[in-house]
Amino acid sequence: MNRPCIAITMGDPAGVGPEVCLRALNDPNVLRVCTPVVVGNSDVLGTIARRIGVPFAADKAHPDDVGEGFNPAGPTVVDMHVTALDHITPGRVSPTCGHAAYGYITFVVDCMMAGYFDAMTTAPICKEALHQAGIDFPGHTEILERLTRPSIDRTRSHPAVMMLYSPWVAVSLVTTHTALKNVPGALSRERIVHVIKLTYQAMKRLRGRAPRVAVLGLNCHAGEGGAFGDEEQRIIAPAIAEARSEGFQVDGPLPPDTAFTKRTLETFDAHVCMYHDQGLIPFKTLSFREGVNITLGIPIVRTSVDHGTAFDIAWQGKADHTSLVSAVVLASKLATKK
Repeated sequence: MNRPCIAITMGDPAGVGPEVCLRALNDPNVLRVCTPVVVGNSDVLGTIARRIGVPFAADKAHPDDVGEGFNPAGPTVVDMHVTALDHITPGRVSPTCGHAAYGYITFVVDCMMAGYFDAMTTAPICKEALHQAGIDFPGHTEILERLTRPSIDRTRSHPAVMMLYSPWVAVSLVTTHTALKNVPGALSRERIVHVIKLTYQAMKRLRGRAPRVAVLGLNCHAGEGGAFGDEEQRIIAPAIAEARSEGFQVDGPLPPDTAFTKRTLETFDAHVCMYHDQGLIPFKTLSFREGVNITLGIPIVRTSVDHGTAFDIAWQGKADHTSLVSAVVLASKLATKK
């Protein structure tokens, strides 16, 4: 069978990214659906494999090997050697690791844009390490938006969208990594309609049918008719009306405190949330191990784990790779539907 080739960035070398990548390279659920290619540091992977007793059975490739006609026969590691092993301390934030993690991402994006991989899946990065390395991005979503759409005017163009998906619940975010006090000013009718459309299109691909999308209010009780804020009346409801007028099945604004009840989850396929924690707290409560982060609105297929670097258990054999497996399997599915 001609399986898709999925590039997996190793993430921050000092976190759990290398360990979950190692485990994914040996996981039958991954090998059944794709050819996994980890882009990272083979010395780090080999050291961790020996330390925790996990097999490291993968071919090695040089970055120059990845090009037109690149077709690995099985699990492969593209050895970037961005940083030396002795410059990495497990569980410690460092600019060296931030630089390395960013290097893995840029390499894979360049390869994706050239068509050398079918999709990319990312292991977790540390935002603090990125900032120490002088890389001023809030997270993966913003990095990928800039690398895949380098000429966009961010003040005029619609942003990339973060979506968290599992078989039981899916949430998309209108705003992502921003201070809570800045959220009301960042909302606009156009931006909410943009997120509704991308969410609808993604869920239609994943579900194979027209989905129903719920849109949450910003304020408690969805504003209670303006008693607790007027964003629902001024911005959110008009956005929902516009999306409905274009044929999208969308309802709201829903009161956030009842938007994730059992009955509501059975009614809707996805929830559009106004800010980060409004969506991620219920999502991770319901689907932490199986959750997958998908970036919508960019010209490549990208999925990711829904957890962080977990520095406290790095390189100790304690990391759970379930989310990475889910992310790779979903990337493979989206790649074949592309």
